[in-house]
Amino acid sequence: MLEIRNFSKSYTGNKKAVDGLNLTVPDGQITGFIGHNGAGKTTTLRCVAGILDFREGSILIDGKDIHKEPVEAKRITAFLPDNPELYDFMTGIKYLKFVADLYRLPADVRTERIGRYADAFEMTGVLGSQLSGYSHGMKQKLALISALIRAPKLLVLDEPFVGLDPQAAFVMKQFLKEICSNGGSVLFSTHVLEVAEKLCDRIAIIRGGKLVEEGPTEQIVGKESLEAVFMELAQEGKEDA
Repeated sequence: MLEIRNFSKSYTGNKKAVDGLNLTVPDGQITGFIGHNGAGKTTTLRCVAGILDFREGSILIDGKDIHKEPVEAKRITAFLPDNPELYDFMTGIKYLKFVADLYRLPADVRTERIGRYADAFEMTGVLGSQLSGYSHGMKQKLALISALIRAPKLLVLDEPFVGLDPQAAFVMKQFLKEICSNGGSVLFSTHVLEVAEKLCDRIAIIRGGKLVEEGPTEQIVGKESLEAVFMELAQEGKEDA
């Protein structure tokens, strides 16, 4: 579903935030993207979503190059940032209808999907309220709903569990699994290593802009916890510096 090939991204001063990254997210699987703050996770995810431009390497989504076929690639991808910036002057339902209009969802489809996901996240009762009065958690759930109603082939999430209560986090996990059972894929970054270990089919660990470990979760973890593996790699990075 997602192929990142020889991808690098530099900012001011030519310091590489991501350096020669190669990563594949298979169809029907959830991949956890793990690394310390500043490791290059968010930069990578934003380039996959087409929000940041890059000059080195390529990113293909279901075979569509994000540079050569940006509209086609974005049409089948949904991205949820760690701090969604929504339109505070809108109500929840107007925002969801706005997203549905952008992606040309038929009226019957949008109605069914909005109802389903709003009920699941216990948001139906507040969709008529302005977003300016929403808490961070409510905005997070609304942003999730706006992504899910599009039925994306690739769902990309940056720290999706931040601000979610346990019930909402549980519901989200079920929907992520549902996307994969329908042939789609999920790539998400997280600091919650226990969640990644239990939820993900594959794990990719990035350090200093470079991929240091990647593979099936059971292979990465082995007989240790993911936290132990992550801390060992972090210590190796300090010794190499």
